[in-house]
Amino acid sequence: MAIHPRTTGGRRQPLPLPLKGALLAAIAVAAALSVLFVLSFTDTLTFTDTLPYLGFRPRDVDKRDGNRRYLYWGSRVDCPGKHCGSCAGLGHQESSLRCALEEALFLDRVLVMPAKMCLSSVHNTKGVLQSGNATSQQRWETGSCAMESLYDIDLISRTVPVILDNPRSWYEIISRSTKLGEDGLVVHVQGVSRAELKHNSNYSGALLINRTASPLAWFMECKDRTKRSSMMLPYTFLPTMATRKLRDAANKMKEILGDYDAIHVRRGDLLKNRKDRFGVERSLHPHLDRDTRPEFIKKRIAKWIPPGRTLFISSNERTPGFFSSLSDKYRLAYSSNFSSILNPIIKNNYQLFMVERLIMQGARTFVKTMKEFDEDLALCDDPKKNTKDWREPVYTDD
Repeated sequence: MAIHPRTTGGRRQPLPLPLKGALLAAIAVAAALSVLFVLSFTDTLTFTDTLPYLGFRPRDVDKRDGNRRYLYWGSRVDCPGKHCGSCAGLGHQESSLRCALEEALFLDRVLVMPAKMCLSSVHNTKGVLQSGNATSQQRWETGSCAMESLYDIDLISRTVPVILDNPRSWYEIISRSTKLGEDGLVVHVQGVSRAELKHNSNYSGALLINRTASPLAWFMECKDRTKRSSMMLPYTFLPTMATRKLRDAANKMKEILGDYDAIHVRRGDLLKNRKDRFGVERSLHPHLDRDTRPEFIKKRIAKWIPPGRTLFISSNERTPGFFSSLSDKYRLAYSSNFSSILNPIIKNNYQLFMVERLIMQGARTFVKTMKEFDEDLALCDDPKKNTKDWREPVYTDD
């Protein structure tokens, strides 16, 4: 059951070897799986009969009956890019995933989403779920997790139809292609704008568009992502798409917290200094270490959060009792206070942060580490996106 790539202008678009290998492997698995289906079912098997085995609900298929076309960006959210040999953090991977979802929405296609997400070891220590004085640097054993353990696929599909990159999903695509019985069902593209993919018939008619994303990162395909008017999905989209058990856990914690405020204090991985040629320490975020210390946090948030309030703290700081001096002004709460709710369901820190993120979104007042948008409240005024300006750290009042 061969699928023939569409050619454009007499020339076939080359497919990079890693993606080509991944796609061919997926097609090969699907082809083998299709044989198993033929052997396992009678000749009266219909397309609808296969739906329970494909990993998505019939309603998602019925919604696009007769026009179901696909978009594939690869088997890893953070590859291609500099993190192919490691893992990007959750924020970077979500930026990339949101970019792919936006393109699928723009093209009116189903996104074939990676079935797994790589877990960054930098952001995956266990200490946060232990006691408040824990210093453990023990890491979760797994290096990846199922995408379904993080996100509610059915919930996402109400906005952007998605299926997972697994053999059953590929079987559905392959079986459809053989029923259509025509050439040009798969087109491999690189460096083509989404507008051309939508309006150029050489691309728009293909059953599957195999997108080769920017070698820098998936999210580089959304080059105009800083223009709010061009965004099809808000930054809050994926955080609110957490799987049901994570949303339920967050709701239980919010009920216990009652009326509360929250701060996100990111230190650890961002507190990286380097010495210049004169041996002077320099940092990309020169005020961050100072501004995220309790004495400065207390002064900063006083104008937004009055004394006596319940303050939920989400942080990657591991120093025992680091925030305890805030307790003379606020009733402090951490994820570790809710171990009976979280321990049975949390298997990695990506899941944990998704729960914490839902809690922070539900706070009366939420203060971020650094601003993402002009209207944000933040502990530190240093720009979040800074890759070149290394300056001496500041530890005193300016």
